[in-house]
Amino acid sequence: MSDEIHRNDSNDPARTAPPDDPIDRRNFLKNGALGAFFLGGFAAALEPLRHFDNDADLQAFIQQQYERLTPAKMEVILERLEKEIEQRYDVKANIEDPKPLPGVQYAYALNIGRCVGCRRCVHACVEENNQSRDPRIEYIRVLEMEKGTLDVEKSDHYYDHETVPAEGKYYMPVQCHQCQNPPCVKACPVRATWQEEDGIVVVDYNWCIGCRYCEAACPYWARRFNFSTPVIPKEEINPDMAYLGNRIRPRGTMEKCTFCLHRVRQGLNPQCVEACPTGARQFGNMLDPNSTIRHILNEKRVYVFKEEAGTIPRFYYWFDA
Repeated sequence: MSDEIHRNDSNDPARTAPPDDPIDRRNFLKNGALGAFFLGGFAAALEPLRHFDNDADLQAFIQQQYERLTPAKMEVILERLEKEIEQRYDVKANIEDPKPLPGVQYAYALNIGRCVGCRRCVHACVEENNQSRDPRIEYIRVLEMEKGTLDVEKSDHYYDHETVPAEGKYYMPVQCHQCQNPPCVKACPVRATWQEEDGIVVVDYNWCIGCRYCEAACPYWARRFNFSTPVIPKEEINPDMAYLGNRIRPRGTMEKCTFCLHRVRQGLNPQCVEACPTGARQFGNMLDPNSTIRHILNEKRVYVFKEEAGTIPRFYYWFDA
């Protein structure tokens, strides 16, 4: 994954989109504007606000934290975001804000013995969640390791074989574990990331200041940072989006897997589950005693990655008996 800043190409409409907001909450804090305000320098505190190009930019900046938004305010925000996406990418998006379903605690189980390292889950995730193609952002890393070992420090997630699985190798995909004790949430200084009632850890991209503390706190390498404006070809954009999910993220913010909340809160599986050709991925409500995920947790040999970290993940690995 490249951390290079993208250089615009005049032949690609997606790459000649207008630049991101000239000022954002992170730079506002960095420039000491809030400090000036509290010290009594009101004029100095408001100086950065003069640099907004239009009223929409200003409204995005002064938007309230997610939990304080009324349905009416959220509707205005969703309309604004849809207009921004249409202006930048020439795509009509439908952005919703689906809420957690009552009586649901999502969990994920991955059968390492069945994973063949094809990376179809990786590509499906990128397409479903509108991740940048240049620089490319991927939420899932598939680790290739020697059979009989479990040394992730010596694993290879850049392998390039004509055929998989390679002889003597096995594969272990890693993504956000939606921890019950998420260190990323504790690390965020502005509460831009939190855990929802169904167990999904989310990010409010408009509230994130891009400090990357959550990235440093995560033991699963699950957080991604947008170093530049996401580049996605128009024809590859998924127009069905969620505010806390797969909407196109702005530059300078953190993002991560959300179990495809825009899908699962509609009763569907995450797209990576649908894409897996071997049935290695299983997903469901672990509060449902009749669910497949509960059967796996109760009857199979389940392994928790980095259990010593105390994160209590909702993502489990298991092996056929």
